[in-house]
Amino acid sequence: MEKYKQIFIDLIKLTLPILAGNLSQILIFLADTIVAGRYSTVALGAISVASAITMTATIAAIGIVVAISPVVSNYRGAKIPAKKYFGFSVLFSFLVSIPFFLLLKLATIKLHTFNLDQELFPYVKQYLEVCAWTVFPATIFVAIKEFLQAYEKVIFANVLMFLSVIVNLILNIILTFGLDWNFIHIQEMGVLGLSVATLATRLTSMFGILLYCIPLFKNGIKISKKYIKDLMKTGVPISFALFFEFLGFNLTAVLIGKFSALFAAVHNIILCIANVTFMICLSVSNASAVKIGFFNGKKDKTNVVKYAKTSIFIILIIAFCAFLTLSLFSEQIILIFSKDPQVVALCQKIMVLVLAFLFFDCMQCANVGILKGLKDTKAPMFATLFGYLIIAIPLGSFLAFKKGIVLEGFWLGLALALFSVAIITGLRVVYDIKKLPYQ
Repeated sequence: MEKYKQIFIDLIKLTLPILAGNLSQILIFLADTIVAGRYSTVALGAISVASAITMTATIAAIGIVVAISPVVSNYRGAKIPAKKYFGFSVLFSFLVSIPFFLLLKLATIKLHTFNLDQELFPYVKQYLEVCAWTVFPATIFVAIKEFLQAYEKVIFANVLMFLSVIVNLILNIILTFGLDWNFIHIQEMGVLGLSVATLATRLTSMFGILLYCIPLFKNGIKISKKYIKDLMKTGVPISFALFFEFLGFNLTAVLIGKFSALFAAVHNIILCIANVTFMICLSVSNASAVKIGFFNGKKDKTNVVKYAKTSIFIILIIAFCAFLTLSLFSEQIILIFSKDPQVVALCQKIMVLVLAFLFFDCMQCANVGILKGLKDTKAPMFATLFGYLIIAIPLGSFLAFKKGIVLEGFWLGLALALFSVAIITGLRVVYDIKKLPYQ
């Protein structure tokens, strides 16, 4: 236990700042939702649809640049100079953003083919026209954050993300509702204000981290075919995995929404609760990817195994705490989101399935972090594709549309999907560690 104590401390130290940043992402989303809801039901509906479209493209772009952290960590461990690639990493993230920006522009032009409600259509289009541009600052910011994370410099980027929550909330309120105070007169912008606030927040975060990293630009832009190859080899599968996962949840939400607003509300509340636990586990997973990537590059199998075991142990503790909290205080937690007795009753009705889902989600998250550190990202991609598109959506749709089992059906599908992903990635972790070509 004494041998693992320092490893446990190292992972926690690296995890905490990352956790602050990850939770900030949830807080930004919650702030957008609350402000939109306070403005109007139409605004809330519009940003729900528009955000799903923009985030699907943005997540796919971010998935590619997330590879920077494990690749550079491996370089560090192998004592390959990597700071010279900082400038190119920023350029790479900009180039990666271009096709996804064009995809969002195309979606905006072809939005009429989505057959949206006529009341929502103009506001969704308005939001998309502005927020399509956010893919550039969002992707560049994450690329720089991942580069710094590879060197275990995680405080500034994640503090900046936390501050962006405050900036986003203030801008949302001012631009959405308008401001008339002394000599300051800002006209009410509604949904357009929400989109402008999002873009402004993203740009502020990007320029903030660029200014912080000015010293790293001293090497200019060093282009390396090996670096590009390693980024694409590691990043493209991560991108596809995130895309399939996000697509799976979006499709589930859309299909549930076909039955009733009540079911949609319950689904969204459960997702908000699940996202908190997932973000905590993801923070540990990201920290373990950096540490394991370093020792993998150093060809130190002993420490690869130790950090892998410790990250799984920490995530098991998180899963147990989540299980205990939701088992004992589910009603109190649900009441934070809604006081509707029907919503509370339905949430509690599917809580057993949600607890199973959370446990499997935690475990697959632990496995994926280890695999990222070992630069094996294809296994999670195929596992995610199989879990969501072969199990979750077909099984959930069958139970909902054919058997009339809606919420329980879809959440059973999601739980089984995550179970399969956890098993596949877990087996892959064991296989990869056994096959490491060093001791």
